[in-house]
Amino acid sequence: MAAPDPEVGRRAFMAGTGAALLTGAVAPADARAAAVEGPTAVVDGPTAVVDGPLPDFHPALKAELTFPLAWGKSPIRDFRAWRRAARAKVEELLVVGSQDRTPYAPEFTDRHRQDGYTSELVNLSLTRHERVRAALLTPDGPGPFPAVLLLHDHGAKFDIGKEKLVRPWYDDTRLGSAQGWSERCFSGRFVGDELARRGYVVLCADALGWGDRGPLAYDQQQALASNFFNLGSSLAGLMAREDARAAGFLAGLDRVDRGRVAAVGFSMGAFRAWQAAALSDDLAAAAAVCWMTGLKEMMVPGNNTLRGQSSYYMLHPGLPRFLDFPDVASIAAPKPMLFFDGGLDPLFPADGVRAAHDRLRAVWHSRHAEERLHLKSWPDLGHVFVDRMQDEVFSWLDTVL
Repeated sequence: MAAPDPEVGRRAFMAGTGAALLTGAVAPADARAAAVEGPTAVVDGPTAVVDGPLPDFHPALKAELTFPLAWGKSPIRDFRAWRRAARAKVEELLVVGSQDRTPYAPEFTDRHRQDGYTSELVNLSLTRHERVRAALLTPDGPGPFPAVLLLHDHGAKFDIGKEKLVRPWYDDTRLGSAQGWSERCFSGRFVGDELARRGYVVLCADALGWGDRGPLAYDQQQALASNFFNLGSSLAGLMAREDARAAGFLAGLDRVDRGRVAAVGFSMGAFRAWQAAALSDDLAAAAAVCWMTGLKEMMVPGNNTLRGQSSYYMLHPGLPRFLDFPDVASIAAPKPMLFFDGGLDPLFPADGVRAAHDRLRAVWHSRHAEERLHLKSWPDLGHVFVDRMQDEVFSWLDTVL
């Protein structure tokens, strides 16, 4: 009998792996049994890719994630010292340098009077690398006003960014797209304009890939992120740094009461909001709608995170070795923080939301600040930020700022 051709065997293995990826098929339980025994388990035979796609030893990798820097697990017992250490670790793993003190050098254009507020565009330097165009809304009156850093979602829709939340008075072409998105996610409202009418200065800029800084194609995201890594930088880290810098610009405006600035966001914007509150002392509060979970509970077969692509905007390599998502958000404690989720949201499993909320509740309780943490699940809603949710966020902002 002729010796088996190793190349044929390799092709057969790769074909089987490809079929699993395409069909969502899972390797038989006995083939993966060793993987679920714990972090020291050894898998006999070749490693497979399963569950669309995960390595078949992913349970062992999960078991290794103990989040040792989390408040309560860390050996650091003084909360302020813990906050400094936890923030420093997050900032280290953003990869993007933290000392960018490039002057903002704002240039204001396209000023337009609205009903109860004024809209304008502002070009500014959030980093030393490029200028960014943002929408800035200012209520009528003498000020100084409370302010909101408004952070747009992902949605796999890249032609508009800031226009998802602020009505684009400056671009009729984008207006139709923006109105459609507003109907889909926000009950036909432009959240930024609603906030301005209620007396808040609003700043909303495009993240890299959206609107003026795009449009990016969905299947280009992973390549963009890998190119950042090859350039010694990070796509997610850039977004985090830019959001923190934007908070500093907004808080420093003469028209703004710098002690009354909050971040507000939906979906990826919610991730950005609590992340910015953790990283920036210029933010006094944050409202995050439809983005909070435990990492382990999210990393399950079928979850959108496993598809890669969009995940790279929220992926800081190595951070899960130290902190879970709610642990990072807890760096903001005891600031007032609001977290909403939709009970029908397919992106965030209910057990992950519960685990994260329990963790957040424990941290704010440890600071004797339970009343500053507002957690709520909307059982009849999915991944949306509809008018009744908005109204509750607006009322909450009026209370905490």
